Amino acid sequence: MSREKKRFETEVIHSGYDSKKYEGSLTPPLFQTSTYTFAHAAEGERRFAGDEEGYIYSRLGNPTVKVLEDRMTAIEGGEAALAFGSGMAAVSAILFHLLKSGDHVICSKGVYGCTFGLLEMMEEKFNITHEFADLSTEESILQSILPDTACLYVETPINPTMEIIDLELVCRVANEKGIPVVVDNTFSSPYLQNPLKLGADFVLHSATKYIGGHGDVIGGLLVAKSAEAIAEIRMTTQKDIGGIMSPFDAWLLLRGLKTLAVRLDRHCDNAEKIAAYLKAHPFVRNIYFPGDKDHQSHGIAAKQMSRWGGLISFDFNGTKEMAQSFMDELQLIKIAVSLGDAETLIQHPASMTHSVVPEKVRAAMGISDTLLRLSVGLESWEDIKDDLDQAFAKMEESAAMKQES
Repeated sequence: MSREKKRFETEVIHSGYDSKKYEGSLTPPLFQTSTYTFAHAAEGERRFAGDEEGYIYSRLGNPTVKVLEDRMTAIEGGEAALAFGSGMAAVSAILFHLLKSGDHVICSKGVYGCTFGLLEMMEEKFNITHEFADLSTEESILQSILPDTACLYVETPINPTMEIIDLELVCRVANEKGIPVVVDNTFSSPYLQNPLKLGADFVLHSATKYIGGHGDVIGGLLVAKSAEAIAEIRMTTQKDIGGIMSPFDAWLLLRGLKTLAVRLDRHCDNAEKIAAYLKAHPFVRNIYFPGDKDHQSHGIAAKQMSRWGGLISFDFNGTKEMAQSFMDELQLIKIAVSLGDAETLIQHPASMTHSVVPEKVRAAMGISDTLLRLSVGLESWEDIKDDLDQAFAKMEESAAMKQES
């Protein structure tokens, strides 16, 4: 092909792999090995000294994992990437890379519950403080920056409130102050949003979600605009802490990546229809979906996302107990805390993914006891709607019976 840079749908299938180098194998081979042999002692010495490229030990590098890293580098528009055993391993690696005792982290108003737990642990053990800041204006961002601010950590859309952060604004202000920006891009995937192109320094994913897409693998990915930074992380936090990805998990993620664009289109199509249905339902008090024109961040989402994604959060019009009873009435939709799978999943953040977050902090983040998060799957959208319909009908019947009694 004459175009050096191919389109996304082609990159996720072909980038980082040349079948001619692997006996013509169409699919990247699975290098299920822990270590590698050297032709002679001098070769081993040169590789350990960094004077010669080549594989040494799979904690330091693996051919299957490298194909995944190279492919993620291409589709996120970075210089290099690292694969980890989980999304939280990627979060831990980048924070340990950027921070030291006494540093300060600015965070978006909300973060994943385990990220919150990690930040709390880092404050308790290492005196690394953090602040959940208003990042909506240049003034509010500047007010949050302290002399010891060493990192700005952002989720967008925020889990689970679906608030959108203006990445172009945040990155511009942070870059002017020399503060690196880390963006958790899990909810959007590289297909819908590219933070590095908007000025971020690092982008990470829980690859368990949309990258894998089939609910059968755990993984994390970190992409940077600087290959030098990735090389340093590989030889420090990844090598020494050891949160690496297994070759088989990388192979599964490569398989999942091939259909990422096709899957995301279907997730987005379904989510738009389900969001419209939920917004009109009397048992739904508030809906949080970037594609909703009444969403407070709809304009920002339109600027930096190609589509709205497959996640919808909504406040159940009732009590916590009623919201949980509604979940129990669902039949097709499964109660589970992941997202991005073929199956539609629902969870209750206050008692599940964000239960580690103290109640007052959850309230400040906008996570109420009646908030539900729906990961819209790949099923027929009518069947998803029908399942929601029958569960809402059960709640109406229950409310009517209580009134009669």
